[in-house]
Amino acid sequence: MKKNIQSIRGVSDILPEQTPIWLWLESIIKQVTHSYGYQQIRLPIIEPLALFERAVGESTDIVSKEMYNFVDKSGEHITLRPEGTSSCARAVIEHNMCYNNTQRLWYQGPMFRYERPQKGRLRQFTQFGVETFGMAGADIDAELICMSYDIFKALGVEQHIALEINSLGTTAERHIHRQHLITYFEQHLALLDQDSLNRLTTNPLRILDSKNPDMQDMINAAPQLIDFIGQDSLAHFNKLQYLLDQANIKYTINPRLVRGLDYYSKTVFEWITDKLGSQATVCGGGRYDGLIELFSKNALPGSGFAIGIERLLLLVETLGLDKGINNDPDITITTESDHQNANALLVAYNIRHQLPKLQVLTDLSNSKIKRQHNRALKAGSKLIITLNDNDEVGLWYPKTNQSLTVNINNVMVAISEHLQQLK
Repeated sequence: MKKNIQSIRGVSDILPEQTPIWLWLESIIKQVTHSYGYQQIRLPIIEPLALFERAVGESTDIVSKEMYNFVDKSGEHITLRPEGTSSCARAVIEHNMCYNNTQRLWYQGPMFRYERPQKGRLRQFTQFGVETFGMAGADIDAELICMSYDIFKALGVEQHIALEINSLGTTAERHIHRQHLITYFEQHLALLDQDSLNRLTTNPLRILDSKNPDMQDMINAAPQLIDFIGQDSLAHFNKLQYLLDQANIKYTINPRLVRGLDYYSKTVFEWITDKLGSQATVCGGGRYDGLIELFSKNALPGSGFAIGIERLLLLVETLGLDKGINNDPDITITTESDHQNANALLVAYNIRHQLPKLQVLTDLSNSKIKRQHNRALKAGSKLIITLNDNDEVGLWYPKTNQSLTVNINNVMVAISEHLQQLK
């Protein structure tokens, strides 16, 4: 007996009954990004491994543990992209997109990380991302936060998320803080767990993000980066706060907010929720002015954010905001015998052309009429049309239980007279 082939662990199918809420969410995201004047860029799923080793940092968990890498037939080291910012930066440089110009870009698509699958975290996940290039001020950081807030407001989740912000300063400022941080943690080695001990020499800033409850008092007393940033970085951070205050967007300054990637500088922010357990972060972003310099001799400021679509959908569903979002057909056409299948196709074709906003489904299964009607009811059809062999057509509106019989030539007239019931 042949064994069934199943999807890879941590990779999920999105079934037809699930796609309506995806389409609804994606349409809102596209509408908001369009209103802000951002343009879509479509990026390849596979990239050179070196892109992420250089941009994300070889010491990060993403590069050292989580990427899907392989060598192709030409001997090139390839990886499935784990995030979109580096790919977007690569495209901007490769196509010289910022020559005498700035860019506001957005993308959406699958990302891949080898992690332990759990609710809200998959090995193949969908990410919506926004990236800006060529603008160095706090005003573009504020615009990104405003855009993300508008997305959440349009989805109806804005009352269930909270904004946290911080400043990471410049690379030089972080280096000074890093030395103080290492010295402090070395004085508390007995309290560090294994992950933190590993990060002590590679990325000590990430220790501040540890969720280990036994380490929280020690972490809270650690030197804070905000105390080491210079006047320019502090002015940038103060300007961001002023702009958010003017936009009436509430926020909390979280000195432990560091983000997980090496390329961030100055502004970092996260939108978090208490509705999803440990998977609290719904959106994360910030500024990465040094990223382009890793690949080009020319400096180019950048900032952006990313939203995990599966986690955002999980929040929508947890709050019950997905009720009523479906892809139910407006009309299902059934037949009492297979001799009427051709007429069913023609009637459906005529309805679609005269009333293009309606979704019309033909049942060509040749099942018994009762079974066809049950399927139509289960699908949520607002009107069920039944063709019989004497050119009579039955129209049944299940919601009101209204029914009538007309000649096949008068179907459109009858539907037009009852359009209100199809809304």
